[in-house]
Amino acid sequence: MPRETIYLRDKSGQELVKGTWKYARGYAPGQPNEGLVEQVEGSPARLADYDDSSWAVCDDLAERNSHGLSFMWYRIKITLPEEVNGHPVKGTRVQFETCIDDYGEIWIDGECNRDRGTIQGFNVVQRVVLSDNPNPGDQHTIALLAANGPLAAPGGTVFCRYANLGFEWTGSESRPNGP
Repeated sequence: MPRETIYLRDKSGQELVKGTWKYARGYAPGQPNEGLVEQVEGSPARLADYDDSSWAVCDDLAERNSHGLSFMWYRIKITLPEEVNGHPVKGTRVQFETCIDDYGEIWIDGECNRDRGTIQGFNVVQRVVLSDNPNPGDQHTIALLAANGPLAAPGGTVFCRYANLGFEWTGSESRPNGP
C-alpha cells in the first residue's frame, strides 16, 4: 500500500501539522503525588479539551525524563495539511505510530483504542487509526501517557522513541506514484 509519513519528532513535521509537543510529569499533572491516588477515575490529561497551556514545550521527544516510578504525558494538537510530499491527504487513512519507553497509551481526541492504544508490553511499537476519512484542516489532539517500568521496580527513564503520522492511500485516484 503506498504511503507517506510525517515525522512528528521533527520540527518540519510539527510545522506541517501546525503543532508543538508539550509535556508534564505525573499521572495527573500538577496534583500531589503525581495524581497517584487510590480509586482515581482517570487522568484528565487524556481529554481533548484539557488545558495544557502551562506545560513545558518538548523540543525532543527522545529526551530522557523522570527517573523511578513515574508517568509523563506528551500532547500535541495537530491540523491535517492539504498534502504530504505533494500528495493529497483526501482519500487516505491516517495512522498515528509511536514507541514509548517503557510503556505507553495513545489517546486521540480523548479516546483510547483499547485494543491497540493501550500498553502492549515493554517498548512495543503502537499504531492506531487517527482517521479513516481525513480532510485537510481536520484537527486532532494526540495525548500519550508514558510510564516507567517495570512498574514494580522501574529503572531508567521515560521517553518517546518516535511519533509519526502515516498516510496510506486506499484508492488509486490520489495514490503516490499511481496512474
